[in-house]
Amino acid sequence: MTPRWIVPIVAALALGISVSAQAATVEISMENLEISPAEASAKVGDTVRLVNKDDFAHTATARNGDFDMMIPPKKTVSMVLKKAGKVEYYCRFHPNMKAVLNIVP
Repeated sequence: MTPRWIVPIVAALALGISVSAQAATVEISMENLEISPAEASAKVGDTVRLVNKDDFAHTATARNGDFDMMIPPKKTVSMVLKKAGKVEYYCRFHPNMKAVLNIVP
């Protein structure tokens, strides 16, 4: 028979393990016609927050077609990463705004 004090300890350990495995949030800014950071890393399941600090709209458009998001002026949009790979993206309105997102499993 299992001692009663073991059950809460096992439950606490299991909860601790699940908390440490939570997804992260990666924040990317668009300001003064630049994307910062120009290269970011994340994992599948992480959330990417794109923050447009400019007074005009931007997009985050993946060259491989994985995403194409409109980001209104002074707004933030988010997406959850679904697959691994190196994704080059840019702003359709300002093609010199380019960046890379490295997504690992």
